Amino acid sequence: MDFNYSEEQQMLADTVGRFVDKDYDFETRRNLSRSAAGFSEDNWKLFGELGLLALNVPEEFGGMGGGAVETLIVMEAFGRGLVVEPYLPTAVVVAGLIAHAGSTAQKEKLLGAIANGSRRFALAALEPQGRFDLWNVETKAVSSDKGFVLNGRKSVVSGGGSAASFIVSARTAGISTDQQGISLFLVDAGAIGVTVKDFPTIDGLRAAEVMFDNVTVTADALIGVLDGGYPILDAAIDCGIAALCAEAVGAMSKLIEITAEYLRTRKQFGKPIGSFQALQHRAADMLIALEQSRSAALMAAAKLDAVDATERRAAVSAAKTIIGHAGRSIGQAAIQLHGGMGMTDELAVGYYAKRLVSIDLTWGNSEHHVERYASTFS
Repeated sequence: MDFNYSEEQQMLADTVGRFVDKDYDFETRRNLSRSAAGFSEDNWKLFGELGLLALNVPEEFGGMGGGAVETLIVMEAFGRGLVVEPYLPTAVVVAGLIAHAGSTAQKEKLLGAIANGSRRFALAALEPQGRFDLWNVETKAVSSDKGFVLNGRKSVVSGGGSAASFIVSARTAGISTDQQGISLFLVDAGAIGVTVKDFPTIDGLRAAEVMFDNVTVTADALIGVLDGGYPILDAAIDCGIAALCAEAVGAMSKLIEITAEYLRTRKQFGKPIGSFQALQHRAADMLIALEQSRSAALMAAAKLDAVDATERRAAVSAAKTIIGHAGRSIGQAAIQLHGGMGMTDELAVGYYAKRLVSIDLTWGNSEHHVERYASTFS
């Protein structure tokens, strides 16, 4: 397998890297996360101009026709800057889901809006009682003469507060824990009966609780096959997890750079503390964990298009498990190596550590993915 970037991929990496290094310093990021919206509309427009929002949109629908490697490149760079714009839910998860399962009419209407940045989307799939199980769905969609009527609640919807539309998983058949009988619907955030409660998360991003009270959607709001939405949802979330793994690699690499610089400049007993062997060992362990995580993220990206869904799920869960453990380990070590300063709000270290914890908890923590990995071979 060739891990070298093509000329186009290297240009993409250079472009995104320059943006993060030049325009996304720690103070800028912190101010954006504390703003009313939680991110910058100007940055969102810039993403559109740079073609980042079109990356996962097929060329015939106005996109770049990129794939998992291109997404990995962007997300790793975003991880280094702790980018707060809701890129992942719209440009990765929903764009991929619609491109894979949407009708021609849906693709023509929605994918162009994603590519040009005129419309943001969010995936509303998790529910309070379900924790990380995507198939544990109590939100119901009942057939009506106008299409379907939705009732239920979705939790921790990433980017939900700024989304114009949601992709909602709802039960159209079976009991609440069946994998069969789940359907996906496109629902406007401003539709009658939709309530969105936006809130900040511990890592400086934003999520939302979304309630549906007798929300009516037309029949053409159905995405994919009736009662057959779970495989589509599962694949879309796997793409999102692979992207999160790449983001975590970027965050860990930057965190190690920050820590190494501190070890080189902080002096104790007349010499840099980085000269102490015990601290060198800690730094070496951090670097080993990073390289293991990078390899796992690459493998997950490489397996996203596997014909066998079991192969894809195993690679993604393995990466999520490895990176979840590594992220916590590196985050804790970075804070400890900074001493008491590592706990203050003035340093970036704690922000990176909190983002890595949040990534571990998004769409299944390490323990959940160990079980998922084992279940793929049972």
